[in-house]
Amino acid sequence: MDMRPLGSTGISVSLLGLGTVKLGRNAGVKYPQGFDLPDDGAVVTLLETARDLGINLLDTAPAYGLSEQRLGQLRPGKREDWVIATKAGESFQNGVSRFDFSAPAIRASVENSLRLLRTEYLDAVLLHSDGIDETGDRFLPAAEMLALLKQQGLIRATGFSGKTAAGGERMLPLVDILMAAYNPDYTDEAPLIARAGREGRGVLVKKALASGHAADLAAALRAAATLPGVCSIVVGTLSPANLRANAAALEARP
Repeated sequence: MDMRPLGSTGISVSLLGLGTVKLGRNAGVKYPQGFDLPDDGAVVTLLETARDLGINLLDTAPAYGLSEQRLGQLRPGKREDWVIATKAGESFQNGVSRFDFSAPAIRASVENSLRLLRTEYLDAVLLHSDGIDETGDRFLPAAEMLALLKQQGLIRATGFSGKTAAGGERMLPLVDILMAAYNPDYTDEAPLIARAGREGRGVLVKKALASGHAADLAAALRAAATLPGVCSIVVGTLSPANLRANAAALEARP
């Protein structure tokens, strides 16, 4: 698996990252088919497959239900084998997302993620946008708190996972990493991705397979991989076979 520098963070990430929402949450998601949460054995098998393929990036979030807790309990290998990126600002309880971007809430979220993930540091914490991206000033206290936690050694890199190109543009000066959406049917954020790369930011691509709706999954992955600025493409799956196919698609690109 190709490794790429995550912008100017000093962190190296695999071109394919594993999204882990499906490890902990199956309600209120937009995948083509419903699914049951995997048992512990299936989670371990999936993570071991990722490690064997050279995938080191695990993407999680408090809003992903039990994902952080299960990664903390079941993550194989050494802590340094993995780059763990989580988020802050959104929680998901009783089928409803709740957002809080106040500084105290962000600190509490990060501290809880450290506890659940059973780690002394987080490689990246991204603000989990509620979709009201354009008024970026409302995220300023949260971004400042992430910067403080980085200074304190609890976070290696700060980030923003937005919903719009305009929101990403507003937050770009304030963070180390952007998570942006791109797939053949949605290219609005491609200029933002290129700009972030030019400015030394790390870029994680989400929705590369349009939540499983892309007509040609392998072609969609390869298209995202060739975008200037892209560091890693985060794709969620519960199937080791699908994970191997995704990795093979990226290895086969020109």
